Amino acid sequence: MHGYIQDKDDYLKRLRRIEGQVRGIARMVEDDTYCIDVLTQIAAVTKALQAVSIGLVEDHLGHCVVDAARESPEAGAAKVREASDAIARLVRS
Repeated sequence: MHGYIQDKDDYLKRLRRIEGQVRGIARMVEDDTYCIDVLTQIAAVTKALQAVSIGLVEDHLGHCVVDAARESPEAGAAKVREASDAIARLVRS
């Protein structure tokens, strides 16, 4: 079971909302909307995705990493490395 399972419905709602925002941005481009307005909407989508990412990281640390650490120090360390790598990818993007 994944750490986000309790919040799965909330994550899905947020992701569907983001999906709608992205479709809206595509329509804006099709309609030749002013570029600053398009960029503003892209920034909003980016921020929304970052919020989902942060929530998933928190769930992963609080559930998956903690469970692995209880299992064994090696498993815990592996999950911490995995989380660190994922956070590094998020920071680079």
